[in-house]
Amino acid sequence: MQLHYIANAGVASASGRTIAVIDPSDGQPYDEIQRGTAEDIDAAVRAAQQCYDTVWRKLAPAERGRLLQRLSAKITEHAEELAAIEQRDCGKPTRQARADAAALARYFEFYAGACDKLHGETIPYQDGFSVLTWREPHGVTGHIVPWNYPMQIFGRCVGAALAAGNVCVVKPAEDACLSLLRVAQLAAEAGFPAGALNIVTGYGHEVGDALARHPGIHHISFTGSPKVGTLIQQAAAERHCPVTLELGGKSPQIIFADADLDAAVPVVINAIVQNAGQTCSAGSRVLIDSLIYEPLLERLGQAFEKLRVGPAAMDLDVGPLIRQTQQQRVWDFLSDAQVAGIPMVAQGVVVDEAPETGYYQAPTLLRDVPVGHRLAQEEVFGPVLSAMAFQDEDHAVELANATQFGLVAGIWTRDGARQFRMARRVASGQVFINNYGAGGGVELPFGGVKSSGHGREKGFEALYGFTTLKTVAIRHG
Repeated sequence: MQLHYIANAGVASASGRTIAVIDPSDGQPYDEIQRGTAEDIDAAVRAAQQCYDTVWRKLAPAERGRLLQRLSAKITEHAEELAAIEQRDCGKPTRQARADAAALARYFEFYAGACDKLHGETIPYQDGFSVLTWREPHGVTGHIVPWNYPMQIFGRCVGAALAAGNVCVVKPAEDACLSLLRVAQLAAEAGFPAGALNIVTGYGHEVGDALARHPGIHHISFTGSPKVGTLIQQAAAERHCPVTLELGGKSPQIIFADADLDAAVPVVINAIVQNAGQTCSAGSRVLIDSLIYEPLLERLGQAFEKLRVGPAAMDLDVGPLIRQTQQQRVWDFLSDAQVAGIPMVAQGVVVDEAPETGYYQAPTLLRDVPVGHRLAQEEVFGPVLSAMAFQDEDHAVELANATQFGLVAGIWTRDGARQFRMARRVASGQVFINNYGAGGGVELPFGGVKSSGHGREKGFEALYGFTTLKTVAIRHG
């Protein structure tokens, strides 16, 4: 049975209750986590504030960096262990779980090097004055981490928050939190002072709500749905607490007739089947130039038919979805498509070895999806790709921007002028030209526009959100 991790120690929940941990590959329970309460959140916040006041805020930035670097090294040392935990907890194929562990180590390595490089400025002003700015940490930051990429999203928000001088209270998703509990233990082994990093597990409506409302939390980062993001903002607004939100997307891959299709096809496939499509930045819409619509659909269909789905340990193209309710959500979308007469081009195959009790979904390619249909408007969060044709650049932009989201976009064309025109016109926080995702890119600021959220994570830009700017004006005559 897993415990909360507060002030470098395992702690049972005040409720005395637990939540079963389910393996998505077979649908069976294999562990338990604590069902946290507001009381547990309060204990974690108090421990964090104590650490901040007595130890953390007094550390030189370079020393904070050394601690983060030691944690990065610990993660690398235990990468196989963490990948195995993530594989079973989330249903990730082995190579995806290993990539997540490597990315987690890289986040802490990157932010370790940034700790002593977050500078203020001097501002030219009136004669007799010297004006400067300082960047100061918020203090205790709260982090609500989703189940699809626990290690990666933990790294990108907690790594930046710690580097900026904050201490952290983390609420992971109840569906996938075991790797983060282990990382917190590794942080203690790396020398983190008690209270610098605290993990409280439980349900969102109990623990997440308590974290968002706690008066001792001075900044909140949240990754999840727009609906829950609204609730987080409302709770934080009651005490004017700043919030960074990443709320998903309906990201387009825009493929022009002059694109290198040999390069585009495998990337388009990976962008929708990675993590079984349970990715905020999944390329879930493919917008294809009408000149190549039919031949490209044929190529994509052939690629889909070769995809294999099965238990995480088999390390196939696609693993299971996280839970039965998510599987049912995907089924509902596909049922709606069938009722609407939306043609299916191709599907992958769930292998015979996959347990019937697991949460599997064959990757599915649909064509001629109407722009107003929910398949073109809402996150499926499963391996379902919606294709539609466009006539020219204006039409491509119209289709790309015709959703409430704006997180990521891919543009495939050899025309250099078109690359820049499209990048300017597409409403998106990230635009990738002749690639998609740039290999993860720890250094690349990440976040959305419109209902995809606000604020930026990853890269140096994230540090600004985890600090406040103080202006100091000195009159010296």
